[in-house]
Amino acid sequence: MTGFPLLTDENVDGPVIEGLRKRGWDIMHATEELGEETQDAPLFEHAAQIGRVLASADKDMLTIGTQWLQEGRSFRLIWWQQARAQGLPVHVMLDAFDDVANRPNPFASCIEFLRLPKSSHGSSLR
Repeated sequence: MTGFPLLTDENVDGPVIEGLRKRGWDIMHATEELGEETQDAPLFEHAAQIGRVLASADKDMLTIGTQWLQEGRSFRLIWWQQARAQGLPVHVMLDAFDDVANRPNPFASCIEFLRLPKSSHGSSLR
C-alpha cells in the first residue's frame, strides 16, 4: 500500500480517487461508506473513529479540523483549496498526495495541506 488509508468526501473527483487507487492507495469514498449527502461533522467523526485520513477540499472540513485541534481531539486531514485544483491535470493532484505521504512526519499537527500550483481559475477559498 502507498500512503495511508484515506476516506474522501463526496466532492473528491472520481478520476483522482481512481488514480490514487491505481497508485496503490487504500481509499474509501464517503458515498461508499455512509451514503449520499452525508453531513460534514458525522463524516469527519467517522474518519477519525475508523482511523482513516479524511481527504477534502471542503472549507467546512477545515473549520471542523481547526475546532478539533483547539479541543485537543485526534484526527488526520488532508485539505486543499478547491479553486487551486480546478483545471489541474489529475496527475498533479496524485503527485501532491504522494508528496504528503513522503513528508518526514505527516500529520504532526493533524492537518496536511496539498501543495498545488496556482491554477488559472484563481485562488479564493470555496
